[in-house]
Amino acid sequence: MAYTRLNDNLLIHGSVASRLMKNLADGVRCCVTVTHFDGLVYARSAFNSSMNYRSVMVFGTARPVTDEEEKKAAFDALVEHLMPGRLADLRASTQKELNATSLLSLAIETFSSKCRVGPPDDAKRDLDEAIWAGVVPLALTAGEPEDAPDMRKDIPRPDYL
Repeated sequence: MAYTRLNDNLLIHGSVASRLMKNLADGVRCCVTVTHFDGLVYARSAFNSSMNYRSVMVFGTARPVTDEEEKKAAFDALVEHLMPGRLADLRASTQKELNATSLLSLAIETFSSKCRVGPPDDAKRDLDEAIWAGVVPLALTAGEPEDAPDMRKDIPRPDYL
């Protein structure tokens, strides 16, 4: 599910056929959680092994974005969040495309954030064990862009890639 923040709102993007999006649009209270894992924490015991992470939960009631201008602005914000610089190159969305996509707005009023950083927190009795302990960092990195097989050969790759 794609999402972005616009001002003090969390925008949630999904299909108009999605049962989740339909229920949220009907005013069901919800909690949206996003977690990013930064590393696997290897302790000397399974009990003390963990993960380094950053997490946020936003609580509330989402509302459907139905105003045409607000919806266009929200989609623009979503595109810029996911693919910075891309919006200027794209053709305008058609009305059919806008109608086929559901967009909800959840006011960021009540939220919780948590994170864990650092090395393992082993029990003192385990420190002399002959077992490796530490952190394996995790990272999400972009790979080399792959041209669409049907793309014209005279179109260069944009700098924002």
